[in-house]
Order: sequence, then C-alpha cells, then structure tokens
Amino acid sequence: MLWPATLIGAAAGLAIASIPGALLGGLLGQVLDRRLRLQSLDHLRELLGGKRVELDDEDLLFMLIGRLAKSDGRVLDSHIQTARNEMQRLGLDEPARQRAMQAFNRGKQAADKELRGPLRALHERPERAEALLRTCWRMAWADGRVSAAEAKLMQQWGLWLGWTRDALAELAREYEPARKVPQVKSSDYQAALRLLGVQADTEPAVIKRAYRRLISRHHPDKLAGSGASPAQLRAATDKTRELQVAYELVRQRRGFR
Repeated sequence: MLWPATLIGAAAGLAIASIPGALLGGLLGQVLDRRLRLQSLDHLRELLGGKRVELDDEDLLFMLIGRLAKSDGRVLDSHIQTARNEMQRLGLDEPARQRAMQAFNRGKQAADKELRGPLRALHERPERAEALLRTCWRMAWADGRVSAAEAKLMQQWGLWLGWTRDALAELAREYEPARKVPQVKSSDYQAALRLLGVQADTEPAVIKRAYRRLISRHHPDKLAGSGASPAQLRAATDKTRELQVAYELVRQRRGFR
C-alpha cells in the first residue's frame, strides 16, 4: 500500500534536517495517512481540494465489493475468490487485475463520502447501476449469509443509485435461497470433505485448488448470457453457497487461511 503523506513527510524532513528530519517527517506523515485513510497521491490531492479523481466503472465496482467484504471486520477466502471470479467474468488482463485489487483494498477502508458521489452519478445509467448491485449481492452472499452490516450497505447504495425501497427488496429476494440450502452442520466434517472431493489429510493447497475449481464450475456467472432458466440460475447459486459453507468448515477445522 502507498502511504503518500508518509513519503512526502520523509522527503521534506530529509531536505530540511537530514536523516532525523526524515524520520520525524515520516512519522508525522504516517499519522496523517492513518487518520485520513489515504491510499494514493491522487487521493491526497483530492482531499486537499485539487481536481476530483473520478472513479471508472471497474474501480467503483471493486471498491464496493471490497467495502462489503470488510464490513464484518474480516475478509474471508470466499470474499477473495468472489473478487477473482468477477475479474475473470470481466476478462481483465494482469495490469487491470492489479488495479482492481488496489481498488478492492481501498474499498475496505472507504468512507461513505468516497462512494456517495460516484453512485449518485449513475442515476442516468440504470443498466450499470443494476449490474453493480447484482455484483454486490454476489459478494454479500460470498460467505453463505448476509449480515446486518452488509444489508445496510446494500440498502444505502441502492438509494444513492436512485432505486426505490420496493425495487431493492425485490432484487434482494432474487438472491435469497428459494428453498433451504442443505447446510453442512458443524459436526459433519466428513460431509464437507466429500462435497469438496478431498480427504482429511489432503494438503491445504490442494483443498484450496479443489474448492476454486468447483466454485468456477458451478458459479451462476458461468450461465450468464447462456439463456439459462431462473431455476438453473437458482440451483447454481445454491450449489455455490453450499460449497462455500463446506470450504469454511474444512478451513476452520484444519486451521489454514
């Protein structure tokens, strides 16, 4: 992560008072970086009243899902995998992936004022607004549940995008399970292993690859644009959530991240 005020403070201190000045300037700059949650030189210029840095669609999308992933305090493997799935769906090349991940990380600490303006600017682009909300709902369900904090963010963002509460509620229902998804009970470790196709002594790296392969195969995004029926999309969504729950159980039992 780039700490702009730290770098500027250290450089100014070095010029004024050599190494002691650099240390003091860097320390003061770090305090400013943390207090203002600065992420880049552009971000610093914006806060100082310079030209506003406009977010493009992809930056905004990944900032939003980063904010959702961090809303409960901890970013899980399932959140990271959902972000990677989105990068794949968008066909991002490596430089674009790096930028997307930077936006994701910035979003984890984003304040409301950073997101309000860009979201309200999408009032005249309803198709883009809907696409953002749908991606955010996929992230909200990444760990198999939607927390109160996630639901509150989705409601607020939807209103900023110009959606009515009724329309937001209807969209939210599309992502709720149509039926009770078979959950892997905390005591049913063996069932989780079978679902992932691994053994109790399988190496964590192999378990992660198996999980990612299954998520990629069954994710509802695979059916996008294929003419799949609502029932097929729902089944794919249910399967994805079931895999996520199983993976979290195995991960916690085995103690790897």
